[in-house]
Order: sequence, then C-alpha cells, then structure tokens
Amino acid sequence: MKVIDFFRSKIILFIIQILFLSLFIYLFHYSVDIDFDNDISVPQELIIQFLANFVLFRNPSGMIFVYMSWIVVSLIPDFLYSNFKRAYSMNIMTFFFPNFFAYTFLYQHSVDYFNSNFLFHLLQTVLIGLIITIISLIISLSLKKIRKVNIDAQLEDLQIVANSIKSKCSNCGTEFDSIPTFCYNCNSKIIIKPEENVESR
Repeated sequence: MKVIDFFRSKIILFIIQILFLSLFIYLFHYSVDIDFDNDISVPQELIIQFLANFVLFRNPSGMIFVYMSWIVVSLIPDFLYSNFKRAYSMNIMTFFFPNFFAYTFLYQHSVDYFNSNFLFHLLQTVLIGLIITIISLIISLSLKKIRKVNIDAQLEDLQIVANSIKSKCSNCGTEFDSIPTFCYNCNSKIIIKPEENVESR
C-alpha cells in the first residue's frame, strides 16, 4: 500500500483531522464556557467539555476560532482526494461526529444549557457545514483544473518525445515508432539526419 493511500483511508483521515483540531485547541488554549447542571459528574463534564471545544462557541473570538479551525482542517481531504464528493463526504463525516455527540451528551447531562442554547448552536452548525461544503467545492475544482493543466503539459511533452524518435525509410516510406538500423519492409539501411523526423518529412 502506498503512503498516500494509507492517508486517504477514511479512518486515518478522520483521526488526522481530529488530531489537528485538538492541536489547535491546545495551542490556542480554547475552551467554551458551558453552564453545567449541578448533578453532572466530573467525567461527564470532561467529556462534554472536550467535545464542545470542537464545535461550540459563545463569543466572537470563539466563533472565529471554531470557523477557522474547521476551514483549515477541511482543506486536508481536498488536497488528498481529487474528487469533490469524496472530500466533501469526508469533511461532513468528521464534522458530524463531534457535533452529534456534543449535542447528545448536552441533552442527556446538561439539559438547561442545551435547551437555552440549542437553536443558536444548531444554526451555527448548519452554517459551518455549508461553509465547509462551499470551500471543499472551490478548492477541489481549482485543484482539478491545476492538475488537468499539468497533465496536458506532460502529455504534450510525451508527444514531443514520441515524435522525436519516429523515423521513415527513405527507400520505401515505411514509418517506424523508433529508429531501427534496417527497414523490415525493404531491408534498406536507415540513415536519419539529426534534424529529421517524421513530421518534418
């Protein structure tokens, strides 16, 4: 298995994206303020806080951090996959899991906060999802166009090389995709001048 195929695996890519998000949270010391219910246990509080830091915010600086983190992380599949649908589905899958579990745990273990903030967070979640989709589309199409230009240039170079090694028998006119010593058709010795090729004849 090639290295690039290893990183294109959905599980591996999901882990990489989550690790990058976790790194951003750690480096920028980001933590969203949540009003936990009084009866919530410490382990439950830690799990909810961990998940909420990926997707929730309560002020403009938090909004900028969450948006920028997801935009940066969403670029990873765009560069690994040449297909927009694969990149988009990967980003949505990664985006879905922390949101789903954050909302589920808040609903189960911090009902007051969930009920008072659900609509706000839901709208922001939908908006971030749309932004990720649009960016994935733009980046994927741009990369596809760049790759096509590079492929066309490579094909043109290959065509030039292929034409440069073609030859023609001066006696019977038989064309070759190489430069043989003798013509297989009339057994004449083939002599090619350095500047000659099939196209110039």
